[in-house]
Amino acid sequence: MERNFKYIILITLILSFTAISCKKDFFNRPPEAALTLETFYKDATQIKASTTALYGTPWFNWNNQVSWAIGDMYGGNSRSYSSDVFNFGNFSVNADNNLVVKGWNSLFTVVAQSNAVINNLKTVPAGVSVDVVNNALGEAHLMRALAYFNLVRVWGNVPIIENNLDHITDFQLNTNPVADVYKFIINDLKFAEANCVHMIRNGSSQAQGRVSSGSASAMLAKVYLYMENYADARAEAEKVINSGEFKLYGPNAGEVNGKTYNDLFKTANNNNEESVIALQWAGGAPFGRGNSIQSSFAYSSVLTGTGDGYGVVGPTVDLQRAYEPGDERRYATIMLAGAYYPNLNQASGGYTVPSNVNAQDSRAALKKYVVGTPADNGGIGAQFSTGNVTYIMRYSEVLLIEAEAVLAGAPSTSDPAALVPFNKVRLRAGLTALPTLTQANLMHERRIELAIESDYWFDLYRLDGWAGITGNQHTKAITVIKNQLRGIYSANVSPIYYAQNTEVPDNNDFVFPYPTIETAQNPKLLLPPVPYDFK
Repeated sequence: MERNFKYIILITLILSFTAISCKKDFFNRPPEAALTLETFYKDATQIKASTTALYGTPWFNWNNQVSWAIGDMYGGNSRSYSSDVFNFGNFSVNADNNLVVKGWNSLFTVVAQSNAVINNLKTVPAGVSVDVVNNALGEAHLMRALAYFNLVRVWGNVPIIENNLDHITDFQLNTNPVADVYKFIINDLKFAEANCVHMIRNGSSQAQGRVSSGSASAMLAKVYLYMENYADARAEAEKVINSGEFKLYGPNAGEVNGKTYNDLFKTANNNNEESVIALQWAGGAPFGRGNSIQSSFAYSSVLTGTGDGYGVVGPTVDLQRAYEPGDERRYATIMLAGAYYPNLNQASGGYTVPSNVNAQDSRAALKKYVVGTPADNGGIGAQFSTGNVTYIMRYSEVLLIEAEAVLAGAPSTSDPAALVPFNKVRLRAGLTALPTLTQANLMHERRIELAIESDYWFDLYRLDGWAGITGNQHTKAITVIKNQLRGIYSANVSPIYYAQNTEVPDNNDFVFPYPTIETAQNPKLLLPPVPYDFK
């Protein structure tokens, strides 16, 4: 896409719901259709449909590779020799990297499509409840906030765009400072919190795939945590916890009995009680509309039944050694030799991990987001196209945010307000409760709980606090990475670890380069950021 900031008018957005993917010029010119907003919006059903696309296709390229290449490979949870992602394992990503371009395009497409909804729902059609309109607006504001949260964490200063029509003829924009982007995100999430529906999650259903007021509160808690605004992070997290909207999958009191951590990653449990925000995919749909992660993560085509399953990513030795004995989350995240998965390849009696498993010289393989063959999933699925959701946030993270907000930067705490939610996550994993909580405990628990969910790099990015984010200083994070085991295991029966020459990052590696194609068309991206004019 040559001009990512041009206006995407709403009618073409609606028509794109059934498209396989966007053609290059789709976002670069106004439509020729004769439909107008006045003739399209006639009832509540059409208004609800206006936000459906925001949960899937615009996110595809981000979800397909970019999110996990940054979140887990850059962070040191996974490794690969594959040429398309290799540079994310050794901090050698440059401005011409194809995934940098795809990630930028994907996130700004989400922004543009969210803007189209926001700017075209100015009036309530006759006979339609204002609550229906406000909820759609809330969904669009939340999705725009999510896109900007990723943009600012990856690229730092980025342009804030509220209406793409304003830039259809002049798309050269200055960036805005990191602090302003965070303020913009908070404003969007506050709007979503005030306007999205309230919900109590029960079971798994397609209706629960949509975000709610509680989803916005949960994301607000996370954003405030990045800013070290612990009081507001705690208030928002407690708002979610006290609402009763979400529950952990687990056997303990107040949890979804009969369900486990492993069950979270089965397609049958899409949009469950623990799911706070998730991308939605149409399993078996053409490329761009289904979830394609399994094609990269699955160790063998036996697991997928559709010819893909390339094992292009494996878990690092560092992640493998990070698990405590007895932690049930390892089975759901990493495949080790001899492990048996009855829900995979069911037609042949399940799947036993071979003794010579060795994805990317890791002597292991990835399990999370590997959901099996179409037959394992009710007949739904195809090559590069499973139907399982991609989690953006789960309730367990809200509990960990609450604990960290109570800790509030102190060396340690024994406050039950922190220990109770923190230990709920540990107990669900089959571990013992801790009597005292430290920052190291929290970072470890977050890493293991959210491993291979594209979040770990961003925890390292914020390890040096808000001043580290705004000043791009990451001393603590660099120290952690220096000590990571990003090398390989030998092929011995009792594997030996071999270190590899891995470039250690410096502060510049914590902000990705703007794509060359973008800076060529918009040189203002390379100028100092300009304060945003908040209206």
